[in-house]
Amino acid sequence: MEFTEGYEIKGLAWPGRESTYDRNSQIPTGYHNGRDIFYVFGRYPKAEDAGNEYPVIDLAICHGDFLNADHEYIHKNRSIRGFGSYGDILIRDRKMYVAPTPFAITQGLTGTRTLLVPASWKAPRGFKTIGEVIRAEAAKLVVGYDFDLKRNVISAKTIPNPSAGVEHRFVAYRLASDSDKPIVLNPDVQPAISTDEDQ
Repeated sequence: MEFTEGYEIKGLAWPGRESTYDRNSQIPTGYHNGRDIFYVFGRYPKAEDAGNEYPVIDLAICHGDFLNADHEYIHKNRSIRGFGSYGDILIRDRKMYVAPTPFAITQGLTGTRTLLVPASWKAPRGFKTIGEVIRAEAAKLVVGYDFDLKRNVISAKTIPNPSAGVEHRFVAYRLASDSDKPIVLNPDVQPAISTDEDQ
């Protein structure tokens, strides 16, 4: 049986910003255009620490459903005209999404090479299981937002999530010869509705 896959690579400087990464106009997903999507996160030392070399400190490959299990949302940019004193300025709503990385969601990735896939998948040959991570869907879904241009305040519009509490199970694997360091869900990971601009 053949599988069609897509990959997105993200390099994370370490020490530095490693718990989140920017998504320009698209949210992460585990399935797109008939392909299972994987995200590859490699941490490397900052330039001043590594000189001219950038060795990978650790590597986390996760199925997109680990970051976001929704396959239905379709991003579209929209705009409105009429802004400004002469009414001829366009405001373009080009969304930026900030998603967590596996280094924020789990504990036990430091200094290792780890693969995170849905629990329903079979173990790859030559790999060993080193943990199971369960992610539960949030109580509320953000379905929109308002932005007050006078006060520079953004507020979320939410609805109850019909799938609230549904668990998505993932298994963490490593090569049989690699570390046995277990992978567990970070206890600080909790769904929240926030309007802080730098979240």
